Amino acid sequence: MRGRLAVSKGMKGIILCAGQGSRLLPLTLEIPKCLVKVQEQEILQHQLTALHAAGIHKAVVVIGYRHRQVLAFLERQLPIEVIPVFNPFWSVASSIGSVWAAREHLAEPFCLMNGDTIFDAAVIAGAVRRAKPGVNLLIEQASDPELDDMLVHAEAGRILAVSKTLLPEQTTHRSLGVIISNDRDGRYLRALDDVISAPGGQNAFHHAIIARLAETVGVAAIARDAGIWQEIDRPEDIERWTQVHREKAR
Repeated sequence: MRGRLAVSKGMKGIILCAGQGSRLLPLTLEIPKCLVKVQEQEILQHQLTALHAAGIHKAVVVIGYRHRQVLAFLERQLPIEVIPVFNPFWSVASSIGSVWAAREHLAEPFCLMNGDTIFDAAVIAGAVRRAKPGVNLLIEQASDPELDDMLVHAEAGRILAVSKTLLPEQTTHRSLGVIISNDRDGRYLRALDDVISAPGGQNAFHHAIIARLAETVGVAAIARDAGIWQEIDRPEDIERWTQVHREKAR
């Protein structure tokens, strides 16, 4: 327990906020997706608060679309220290481009998350607390996967496959988009280089890094055990999160 707490104290958050979020139009016509408000608070604010609750005191925020607005937001008094990193290729590369932009921060322990997902604080805190040595992926059972889910095949605490096109009979879980690494041997960085340097690699989802590691050195599975989460892809997702928390407050 003490070892895991020590790791969390030295861990950085990595938040991928470079994209526009076209499925949230017209909300994202004038502001970046990470600054869309959910329950009167920006998505990015929700994420920084969840990282702080997990004992993480520094975060790298990868920005792109309307990045000056995000920089202005980051000048506020925030719960943790933030390092902005600009991804100039946000409009022509997939999410792996934002991971590449933050590569100098990936040799140390990190907790990486997509910039369009909000979590109860217990989700991230529980995942960081239960992370195993090496690379970990936060998952939950997928009894009824949605169209855009990143699908996962996991057994006995290990990730065996990750893809948006897994067959139903292969799919056991879905990814929450949270990767926790305690690996200081550079395996995640080497896998990033392998994937992005392959033909068409700039168009890969960053989960392709996890898929490669699962096939080689292995990736541990962390099952969500507390709290709720919501990917904010469409306006109705905002209402879904708000309604659930209204009911919890009653």
